[in-house]
Amino acid sequence: MNARALLLAAAAVTACASPAAAQDMVITNATVATGDGSDPVQGATVVVRSGRVVAAGQGVAVPAGMPVVDGTGRWVTPGIFASLTTLGLFDVGGVQESNDSGARNSPFGAALDVAPALNPASQHVAVARASGITRGSVYSQPSSSIFGGQGAVVDMGADSTMLVRPRAFQMVVLGEYGARLAGGSRTSAHALFRNSLREARQYGSDARITGGGARGQVSTGDDIPVDTRMIDNAANRGDDVLLTRFDAAALVPVVRGEQKLYVVVERAADIRNVLALRQEFPRLDMVLVGVSEGWLAAREIAAAGVPVIADPLDDLPSSFEQLGATQSNVGRMIAAGVKVALGGLSGTTGDQPKNLAQYAGNLVALTRVPGATGLSWGQAFATITSIPASIAGYGGRFGTLTAGAAGDMVIWDGDPLEVSSAPVTVYIDGVEQPLDNHQSGLRERYRDLDESQMPKAYDW
Repeated sequence: MNARALLLAAAAVTACASPAAAQDMVITNATVATGDGSDPVQGATVVVRSGRVVAAGQGVAVPAGMPVVDGTGRWVTPGIFASLTTLGLFDVGGVQESNDSGARNSPFGAALDVAPALNPASQHVAVARASGITRGSVYSQPSSSIFGGQGAVVDMGADSTMLVRPRAFQMVVLGEYGARLAGGSRTSAHALFRNSLREARQYGSDARITGGGARGQVSTGDDIPVDTRMIDNAANRGDDVLLTRFDAAALVPVVRGEQKLYVVVERAADIRNVLALRQEFPRLDMVLVGVSEGWLAAREIAAAGVPVIADPLDDLPSSFEQLGATQSNVGRMIAAGVKVALGGLSGTTGDQPKNLAQYAGNLVALTRVPGATGLSWGQAFATITSIPASIAGYGGRFGTLTAGAAGDMVIWDGDPLEVSSAPVTVYIDGVEQPLDNHQSGLRERYRDLDESQMPKAYDW
């Protein structure tokens, strides 16, 4: 990284100050979308007090003594929840030293935890915040193992910490990607996956048998304790185990159903095989990710009650496991009763979550394409707000403007699902957030192309 890039990155650190106090406010006469799947309503009011939503909709009374903002011509929505992202894990993707989104040479897989690597001063966080994203789930890219490790739920606030919940989910990748990591075929990937779950189940059972408390405990993720005597005495596990003791410990809450398991899978046959794992491991709390051919197995997914985080850009086959890809995938799954959020790994929404609103808008546009299956405006907006929040375990708290929800709110200058619209003001927990970042600074620097003032070195 050159000196100028380092100076730009250093400047971002100063943006992370102590958390500000939540603001009490009322916004009136706005077009309001609550994020619950309903269509937006005009001439509505939103009331936020002490960082929480009090009420939103038409006919809401304005409490006496509260500051009132006229929202005429504006749209007000909950903040966008990015269901899969690497925000906070890298500064420059091509500079290995600044990129913590994957651990290619690590001896660990499931035991990896993104929390210590999160950087709230990353410019990618600032750009996402300026795009209306207020919360998200951060994952670690599976690299040395089919397991990526334990992801976290975060916020995009301009303060010193972004962690909302550590060890919120575990990620495993199957299909063609998993096959490459596991030895070259799906047979190897599935064998490794099932064996890992069996080892974790046995590991957790043995740890319970040994008892806890007397010798001290360690966390295996999500505050699930495993007795340290079991971790230290690795010889008791036998000589045919494949997982390190720390990877096995990290998977204990997964097999107990106490930590969500995000399974990356595309092909319909692979989806059905993953769902069948519930017969052997009935407590698995699974979320399917990618799911390009999900519409072909939509009835089975819906019957299993497993939610989906679907890549909205898989409209043409890019591999043999995506031969059934169609942009109608999301609409068809939702029509079959599947809970679907928009998201994907790196290259789609993982490293560019600011495009989520555009992708949701594409699904609305599909309703005008003959033969295609799209979504209503309210349905599409819910796939990037309340539904991903619900999948992450925060239904009714994030991604919605309903009573008691966090005061995560975005004021837009137009329809947020139109690419011509942009956020005017962003609040997280009722605190107004700065929208400046390197991109906006460069835009302002060169807006008039006044060469007499060049170069304005290191302003941003």
